[in-house]
Amino acid sequence: MKPLEIRELSEKERDEKVADLSQEYFNLKFQVATGKIEDPSRLKFIRRDVARIRTIQQELECQAQGEVAGGDEKQAPETAPDKK
Repeated sequence: MKPLEIRELSEKERDEKVADLSQEYFNLKFQVATGKIEDPSRLKFIRRDVARIRTIQQELECQAQGEVAGGDEKQAPETAPDKK
């Protein structure tokens, strides 16, 4: 799922998508344990999609609160006085 597609979803739809992907991941982990999985690479894609959705949710929450996403604003580093 692309980030633009995720941003277009409502909050409820994003939550449902995370729940669906989490359930699918859980089922695939059982298939791995029993040795009946057809596409093991699907696990990686599901994990990344869940992380992508949660990251965008966090960004949107920070924006709603008026915070800068990704941490504090950058400040100029303090410089040590010149030694002579």
